[in-house]
Formats: sequence, C-alpha cells, structure tokens
Amino acid sequence: MTDPRKDPLYRDPALAQFYDLVNRWWIDFDYCTSLAANAASILDLGSGTGELAAALAPKRRVTGVDPAAAMLEIARNRPGGDEVTWVQADARTVRLGERFDLVLLTGHVFQVFLSQEDQKAALDTIAAHLNPDGRFIFDSRNPRLRTWEGRDRHNSLHRLEHPQLGTIEAWNEPVYDDATKILTYENGYRILATGQAFSASAQIRYTPQEELAALLEASGLVVDTWLGSWDGGPYHPEAKEIIPIGRLA
Repeated sequence: MTDPRKDPLYRDPALAQFYDLVNRWWIDFDYCTSLAANAASILDLGSGTGELAAALAPKRRVTGVDPAAAMLEIARNRPGGDEVTWVQADARTVRLGERFDLVLLTGHVFQVFLSQEDQKAALDTIAAHLNPDGRFIFDSRNPRLRTWEGRDRHNSLHRLEHPQLGTIEAWNEPVYDDATKILTYENGYRILATGQAFSASAQIRYTPQEELAALLEASGLVVDTWLGSWDGGPYHPEAKEIIPIGRLA
C-alpha cells in the first residue's frame, strides 16, 4: 500500500491544509454521531485531521489513530482536540491494549489499503479493539459505478473557499488499473490570491462487496447491516457506497 506517512497528500503540511476543505463528509458525520449515541468509548482509525473524533469526544473516551504527523498536528490543535487521545500509528499493525464500544473508519480510509493482505490486517485491528458487544462501521466506494471514468483535470476543476487562504481551485485526475483494482490519482490546488499551486498523487483500492464480505468473515467479524449510502439506504449492486455495520463473531 501507499504509506500515508510518506504520502505528500497527508505528510506535507502545505497539502494537508486543504484536506478538510475537500473532504467534507457531512452525511457520514451525522450518521456516525447517531450510531455513537450509546458508545462510551470510540476508536477512530485513520482519524485524519480529527474532525469527527473531536466532535465525539465530549463525555466519552475517544482515541484517534493516524499514521500522518501533519494530519495529527491539525487534529491536536482543532477545537476539542485536547479531549482526544491521538496516536500516530498504522491501522494495520497498531495494538493499543484497549477495547472500544465503537470502531470507525470513515472518509473511505479503508481504500488506502491496496492489497487483500493489508485489508485483512486492518480488519484484524478492528477485531482486536472491539468490546464483546461493540460495533464497527466503515465505508468503501462501490467499484461497479466506475465513477472515475471520463474524469480529468479540466472537467473536475472547481472552486472552494478556504477559511484562511480565500478562494482556491481544486482538481482531481484519476487513472484506474482493472487488474489490481487500484486507482492512482492526483489532487491539485491553486490559491487564486497568490497563484501558488500544490499537487501530489496517491492510490486507493476499489474492493467489490463480495470480496469484502469474505475478508470480514476471515477476520472474525459479522456484518449485521450493509448500507449503500450514508442516508441509511440498504446496499444494492448499484449503490454508491459499501458500508458494513457489524460486530465480533
């Protein structure tokens, strides 16, 4: 897999500063907040800049794990960040010696694991940290939709308002390999006020639902519900998302 500790999209503060702006997952944010209502302890694997973990922290024990120091620096300094225990570690190998009522991987973090072996390792980490009656949830984009087709730098170009930098242009240019199921993409940003431009490439894997189901079973996890969207709709072959909610077997 691409190691996020070495990936400029996550490691370089100049690029990490754009993460929250272009990765606003408000629907999954609301769904996970509701799911966490009765959870006294939460583990956010791949917590990124910590927006969700910090929001869930009041009156709970919350731990956020991420391999990228630049992301964790933003997380620690955001409002509520001091209420979370932040750990710089790899979701495939981290073992905290604790168990949690809820384990989350949102924002399509699961897709950064580029092989079945790495995906299985991440699922083993979930299993190792769940309370006997705990639950997990994560999301992965459905490869059947092939949403990358026809997308390029020009037709993906759009403008966003950054709270400190003003108007920026952002774009995304993907290339998909059917043999490996890996999408290589470049994210780019340009600050209109200064003309400064930043770009870097990363990779994610698109895993079919049936393959994912087999990996979950191999890790000792049971799926109670498959969602196809963060509005709570059920999974179906043409659903946008693949979202398992489950527990230990």
